[in-house]
Amino acid sequence: QVQLVESGGGLVQAGGSLRLSCTASGSIFSVTTMGWYRQVPGKQRELVAAITRGGSTNYADSVKGRFTISRDNAKNTVYLQMNSLKPEDTGVYYCYDVGAVSWGQGTQVTVSS
Repeated sequence: QVQLVESGGGLVQAGGSLRLSCTASGSIFSVTTMGWYRQVPGKQRELVAAITRGGSTNYADSVKGRFTISRDNAKNTVYLQMNSLKPEDTGVYYCYDVGAVSWGQGTQVTVSS
């Protein structure tokens, strides 16, 4: 059974930075695509960024140039570095293991104006 544990969320002022981490257990982490999703109340969960096992990345247009996804296969961990944060980045961020079809519990990110 795959377990994903996120950390690193919090409250930050607009223009600030946060780094989210997601550590996986029970997964063949090195061969799976990992993603970060964001959800706000009343809206569907949306893809923010994803990274393949080979390190190829893709980003939502709204975060391109500000967010960076990376992974450390030795640590079974995927990161999301978020810079120049905006109030519209506020939401619950979820880690997703594409191969295992498994979600983390989510971590709240709140950006104040």
